[in-house]
Amino acid sequence: MGTMQKMEMDTTKKMGSMMSTKRSMMKDGKMMMMKDGKSMVTDKEMTMPNGSKVTPSGEVVTKGGMKMMTKEGDMMDMNGNMKVEKKTKMMKSMMKTDTTK
Repeated sequence: MGTMQKMEMDTTKKMGSMMSTKRSMMKDGKMMMMKDGKSMVTDKEMTMPNGSKVTPSGEVVTKGGMKMMTKEGDMMDMNGNMKVEKKTKMMKSMMKTDTTK
């Protein structure tokens, strides 16, 4: 098995794991808690086992004090591991590319 195939399998496994478990996600500008296919708006700050804190507005503060704002589609599992939505970045990049040359 090649390195690329292994990386793809690892990514697929992680995504599958994240999709089937409890997690928080920025959706429609609101921080949502997802569990077993059901979602609800997060109304209070959550502290993850790794020390990261997530606010209802979507701000993440790591144990070390680094702050970042989640964007549409970004997910965090309940251990505090962040999954940034690559599709959004890719779409923006594609929109900047001029294909009319």
